[in-house]
Amino acid sequence: MSSLSDELLDRAETPQPAPVLPGGGWPLLLVLAAIQFTHVLDFIIIMPLGPLYTREMGLEPWQFGLLVSVYGFTAGISSLLLAAFIDRFDRKHAVLFLYGGFTVGTLCCAVAPNYLTLLMARCVAGGFGGVIGAITLAIIGDAFPENRRGLATGVVMSAFSVTNIVGVPLGLELATDIGTWVPFAVLGGFSALLLGSAFFVLPSLRHHQDHGPAPSFTKVLLNPAHLRAFGLMICLVLSTSTLFPYFANYLVFNLKLTPWDLSMMYIIGGIATLISMPLIGRISDVFGKRPVYRVMALGTVVAILVFTNLGPSPLVLVLGLTTAFMIVASGRMVPAMALITSSARPAYRGAFMSINNSAQLLVMGVAAVVGGLLLSQPDPEGPISGFPLVGALSCAMTLVSVVLVSYVRPVDAPAEAVPTEEEAAEASVVLVENVP
Repeated sequence: MSSLSDELLDRAETPQPAPVLPGGGWPLLLVLAAIQFTHVLDFIIIMPLGPLYTREMGLEPWQFGLLVSVYGFTAGISSLLLAAFIDRFDRKHAVLFLYGGFTVGTLCCAVAPNYLTLLMARCVAGGFGGVIGAITLAIIGDAFPENRRGLATGVVMSAFSVTNIVGVPLGLELATDIGTWVPFAVLGGFSALLLGSAFFVLPSLRHHQDHGPAPSFTKVLLNPAHLRAFGLMICLVLSTSTLFPYFANYLVFNLKLTPWDLSMMYIIGGIATLISMPLIGRISDVFGKRPVYRVMALGTVVAILVFTNLGPSPLVLVLGLTTAFMIVASGRMVPAMALITSSARPAYRGAFMSINNSAQLLVMGVAAVVGGLLLSQPDPEGPISGFPLVGALSCAMTLVSVVLVSYVRPVDAPAEAVPTEEEAAEASVVLVENVP
């Protein structure tokens, strides 16, 4: 016997209309992008601060590694735990609660007096902040119609570009000149102001509750449409996180870039993706998200193969290749995330995105370990070997994702007609008979 939630969902064949948003939805998009910016920066800023923390606290390499990875692991676990009941709440209330906890955790990082308290503060920030990314994407799915989600996703995901352009360089400068606590103090203060803005700008989003009781965790996890979307996300993460954590080391030790060259790479690449991601989002709304994804993914394969087999080269060539890589690698994420977000019904979307976010964070850690096992650097100042192999693995996962993306479809888009075996066989016979 089907459950009450199944019956209510089956009655809701026509998706609920998106709410009317002031300013065409742009104030909401800017707040969501700013929220993404803060939690992404909070996650990555710890990495370039490694030498400073090592000297200040006398950390061993494994201790600093734990300081970095604990954010992702706690974020992944909290996303998984919250997936069971996140859809029972108004999206606005969920964001305000989670972002408030994230703000407190970030401010605790600024005042942490020793390694242990800093590690605990990173757990708090990760536990709350890791879920925020999933909720912001769920809000896009709830607040914007399917034909605008590509653009909306591109705008919000542009926060990653702004992080590279502004956040990381500014954070490094503040930490070097004043102290490692300053980036977290500034970020926490900005997050507190943004929390107030979110209270007034975020609309109340409850219509996902109109489809009946929140589904069980197992129902969300094992839904065939969701499993296909999870598979696509896992391939995306594996194709990126086996390679990207070692990006800077490869540029310095193999391609002989200087720290100034690295800063220029992040700034130029950040500006390029800031422009390209919303544009790619708009193009995917017009021409279709799957075709655009395939083009971006195949461009990523070409860029990876060239990049991971490159020797010392002129700076202009290296910056051109890294910028092209950032454009296509980030560009494929826009239609992919728009598709993944749209593949769950509104009643499932918050739980679905939480599970998806958890899988993304946990697989990210596994992928980084796998990539590291394939690389070696006998001389601490010498080149790193094994990058062509890591690049080949990244390309293989990207090609698998090109196949999987064909099976991820928005729930509020008309399904394409799939011929039966008899119809397919008849069509094949006609085709063969008409071949000259």
